[in-house]
Amino acid sequence: MKGERAFVEAINRKRSFSSRTPPSPSQILLMDQSDRYCCNPMLRWNPQVEEYFSKAYGPEAFSRISKALTRPSCYSCIRVNTLRTTTESIIEKILEIQHEKKLHDALKNLHTNDDTPVGISESVNTATSETSPVFKCQIPGLDYVVFVKGSGPHDIQYDYQQDRPPKEVIVSRKCAEAVLRGAQVYVPGILACSAHVEKGDKVAISVGVEQPGCNGEWATGITRGIVLQGLKTDPQYIERDGLYIGQGVTMLSRAGIFRDLSGLGVDVTDRVFRLASFNDVLKGDIFLQNLPSIITAHVLDPQQGERILDMCAAPGGKTTAIASLMKDKGEVIAVDRSHNKVLEIHNLAAELGLNSITAYKLDALKAVHKNELNGTVTQSSSEDKISQTSQQAESASFVNGELLSPTIEDNKIYEEETKKGPYTSKAELRKQNRRMKNGPGKNQMTGGRVNKCEGFSPNSFDRVLLDAPCSALGLRPRLFAAEETIESLRRHGKYQQRMFDQAVQLVRSGGVIVYSTCTINPGENEALVRYALDTYKFLSLAEQHPRIGGPGLLGRYESSDGYVEEWLKPGEEDLVQRFDPSGPHDTIGFFIAKFNVGPKEA
Repeated sequence: MKGERAFVEAINRKRSFSSRTPPSPSQILLMDQSDRYCCNPMLRWNPQVEEYFSKAYGPEAFSRISKALTRPSCYSCIRVNTLRTTTESIIEKILEIQHEKKLHDALKNLHTNDDTPVGISESVNTATSETSPVFKCQIPGLDYVVFVKGSGPHDIQYDYQQDRPPKEVIVSRKCAEAVLRGAQVYVPGILACSAHVEKGDKVAISVGVEQPGCNGEWATGITRGIVLQGLKTDPQYIERDGLYIGQGVTMLSRAGIFRDLSGLGVDVTDRVFRLASFNDVLKGDIFLQNLPSIITAHVLDPQQGERILDMCAAPGGKTTAIASLMKDKGEVIAVDRSHNKVLEIHNLAAELGLNSITAYKLDALKAVHKNELNGTVTQSSSEDKISQTSQQAESASFVNGELLSPTIEDNKIYEEETKKGPYTSKAELRKQNRRMKNGPGKNQMTGGRVNKCEGFSPNSFDRVLLDAPCSALGLRPRLFAAEETIESLRRHGKYQQRMFDQAVQLVRSGGVIVYSTCTINPGENEALVRYALDTYKFLSLAEQHPRIGGPGLLGRYESSDGYVEEWLKPGEEDLVQRFDPSGPHDTIGFFIAKFNVGPKEA
C-alpha cells in the first residue's frame, strides 16, 4: 500500500482541464479572440451511449471519466527487458539521453526541485518520485517498470494580435491524439493550412474533430488543402475553438505540405502536454506499455515450462511480457487473424530476444480445431506450414499484406494483365489515397511470411489470455467517441462471448483464464463475467495480484427497449480490477477478470 501511495502521489500532481460550456456563435463574435487559442476539448458521445454510461457510473463520475479521456496520462510507463538489462541501467540511460540530447526538453520542463539538473549517478542512486523525473515503480513485483514523468496541460502563447490571427494548420483527429502523446506532425496528418505559409514559419496547431451532418453521420467537413483565413467567416471557425494543441515550426511550405506524400510537416516546439518520445530509443531493452497491460500479464501468473495461449496477441506487448515473466522458458503461443499483425509479434519477439514465442495467423473465433481423427487433431506442424507457405509464395499474391492462394480465374487475370503491363484497380487506388491521408499505420505493412494454424486441441493450454478486441473506449487521449452506438456496443459484447467460449474449451481443468479489455463499457466487462459464471459452472473468479484497480460494477441495466444486461453480484466486485481513467493512477480505462478452471463436465 505504501508503494501504491507513492505512485499515486507522483503521477497525480497535475492540473485538469478547465470546465466551461462551449460558446454559442453569437458569443464567439463578442469574446476576446485570444481566448479561443486554448485546449479545452469536450468529448462527444452518441446520446443513447451517454445515457447508458451515465446510469452505469452516475452523471458526475461519467463526466469526470469523459474529461479524463480527452488528455493523455501525464507519465510514460516503460517495461524493462530484464533478460538483457537492469532497471537501474535503464534509468541511468534515460537520464543521460534527457541530459545530453535534451530530449523534448524533458529535464528542463519536468524537474521538480530547481533548474539545475541532478547528476546522472546521483539521480539513479536516489531515483524516487520526489527527486527525479525518471523513477522505478514502487508497486510490489513491478520493480522492472519505470515511470518517466510528463507535465500539462500548459498554456501556450500564440502571439495573438487583434485582427491578425496566427498562421495555422489543422491536423486530423488521429494525428492530434498522437501529438498529445508526444509525436510530431507528419504530412499525411495535415488537413488544412493558412495561406502564404513558408518553411520555417511558426504556426498554431488545431484539430479537425468530426461534426454531425444533416444525414446523421459524422465528418470533419474539411477538404484537404483548403486555405485558412483565421477569420470568423471560416467554415470551421467555431469548431476549432478550444482545440489548439500546440505550436510548431513548418518544415515545408504550404505547397510542399500538400504536394508531398510523407515526411515531417511541422516540428512541434510547444505542447499542451509535454511527454518524452521513446521512438527508436533503447530498442530491445525497453518496451513502452500501459500499466494495466503490464499488470494483466502478472495477473495471468505464468510459470516456467507451461504452455500458454495469447488469443488476440498483436502487437505482442502482453505476449512478450508473459514470456519475460517465464524467463523465456516454456511455450507461448500467440495468434492473430491479421497477417501483418502476426509479423509485428514476430518482430517484437526478435527485438526483445525472446525465443519461447510462436506466432500464428488464426482467427480466435476458430481457435479450437474441429476436425479430429481418431481422437487426435489433424494440425500441421510449424515446419509443414513454412514449407507450404514457401510453395505458395511462387504463385500467390499479396493483397493488403495477406498471402492469398491463386485460383484458375486469378491466373487468367494475371496472364492478361501481364500482357497489358502493371495495373492498379480503382479500389486499390482509393485505399492508397486513404493511407496517404491518414498516415502509414502499423496495419499497412507488407511483406514477410507467417505460419498459419488450423486451431488447437481442447484442453491443451495451462493458461489462456483473452485480451479481447473491444470498443477501446478507455484509450486516451480521445477527442471523439460518437461513432459507437448502443447497437455496436452490444455487438462487441456478443463477439467477446464467442471468443470466451473458445478460450474455455482450450484451457485444461485446473488452468487459468484471464480476460481483459481497454474499454469502460460494462457490457464488454462485467456483463462478460456474468455470462462466463452463469454459463460455465466450473469457472470461478480468482484473486488478482498485484491489485491497484478499483472494484467492478454491481447490479444490472435495463434499457427502454427491454434489453437487460446483468453485471456482478455482491461479493464479486472486489475480484475484478476496473481502471478508471479519472482515478488516482492516471491510467487508461481498463478491465481485468481472472478465472480459475475447475473440473470440467464430461
